[in-house]
Amino acid sequence: MKNKWVVVKNHKCKYALSLLFAFLAGVLLLEAGNDNKDLDYYDSNFIRYDDFVYKNNIKTILLNQRVFDFSPPMIRLNSNDKLVLRFDDLEGGHQNYYYTIIHCDAKWRPSDMHPHQYIEGFYDDRISDFNSSFNTQVEFTHYKLEFPNENMQPKKTGNYIFKVFKDNDRNNIVLTKRFMVYEQNVTISADVFQAREVSLRNFKQEISFSINTNEHVINNPYNEITVVIKQNSRWDNLIYDLEPKSVSNNVISYDYNSEILFYGGNEFRYFDTKSLKQTTSRIDDIIREPRKRKVILRKDQRRAGQRYVFEHDINGKFFIQNERGHDQHLESDYAKVLFTLDMPSPLVDGNIYLGGEFTNWKYDDNSRMHYNYNKKAYQKTLLLKQGYYNYIYMFLEDGEEHTDITRIEGTHSETENQYTILVYHRPIGSYSDNLVGIKHLNTHDDNN
Repeated sequence: MKNKWVVVKNHKCKYALSLLFAFLAGVLLLEAGNDNKDLDYYDSNFIRYDDFVYKNNIKTILLNQRVFDFSPPMIRLNSNDKLVLRFDDLEGGHQNYYYTIIHCDAKWRPSDMHPHQYIEGFYDDRISDFNSSFNTQVEFTHYKLEFPNENMQPKKTGNYIFKVFKDNDRNNIVLTKRFMVYEQNVTISADVFQAREVSLRNFKQEISFSINTNEHVINNPYNEITVVIKQNSRWDNLIYDLEPKSVSNNVISYDYNSEILFYGGNEFRYFDTKSLKQTTSRIDDIIREPRKRKVILRKDQRRAGQRYVFEHDINGKFFIQNERGHDQHLESDYAKVLFTLDMPSPLVDGNIYLGGEFTNWKYDDNSRMHYNYNKKAYQKTLLLKQGYYNYIYMFLEDGEEHTDITRIEGTHSETENQYTILVYHRPIGSYSDNLVGIKHLNTHDDNN
């Protein structure tokens, strides 16, 4: 009888546990549904309002001003500025890709506006400029879009995303890419310097700035203004939600004492694959494989705790180039690139990711490195187009939302970094955040 009771008791416990798990699962589903349907985020057609690639065959997304490859994706409203969006389709052939633009608020959430309020022209249009690769082992079709164009123009300033989709099916999303449209209605004065607090001055950089509203009417700066500060090309460590320190006449001051701080980090690492026929200072070997080449990068070492050494970099960006080609975008080939970070043992409290514009600064399977016990190192292989790339190693602790670059790369207040201050204005009763001023400043510039 005693044994029978144990069995019955175990069944009751299992039944109770199953009910508990079912209840918790239901709660999680309900909360996810109430929180922008987070579970749907993992659906390949769930739209992300950031830089994201939805199809594995889509590679090398570039977006910049037409005049300069390293320019940020920003254009001035009602000007002659043009953006150029490029991407490759490794499936080849000619696909029917369409695009639209979506207006977002200062925190990259969709604005509560109908497209007719921010789009002049068609609400969507076909990408008609495409060409097949040539002289490459890996075949692809290269697509190019110039914007604004005669079919579509933005009517308002603010944050936008390009949404590219296939076969005129808005749910068949290919990629999303951020850009900004601005007017320079306010004047921003800013300085960047070593952190004023003594304990932080060797590791962090501090920003102080003020906004002169000029003739632009802002009735309540505390409620109508949103300021965002961006470091280099990163989207993962933005500073939001700054309140004015003081307001006097037309000047809004943000002169905090050791509060607007960024880790200086380190100069970016780099590698150069403009030639796939010979090794360079950062490449150990180039292996010919049947359908593509494999590039073995030199093993990287941790830089935390080492002294600062200045090196010229492009602040996390990359550009496409083939030393022997005439058309860089069509004649630059793809190769498998192996990254190796020397580490005596794996880190048990988190993961290491490759950081840079080429990984969209994402912490996902595409950028996550894996520990090789035989090599005693973290490794990752990515299929990348020929060119010049900047990258760093980022550590994401379990349970945390933001990465730590200091654990692998170290941090120095002397590091050269580019900062961008973005000022958004949403008047009372308005449905959108208007981008009314931008300011670029560099830690190595004498006049910020």
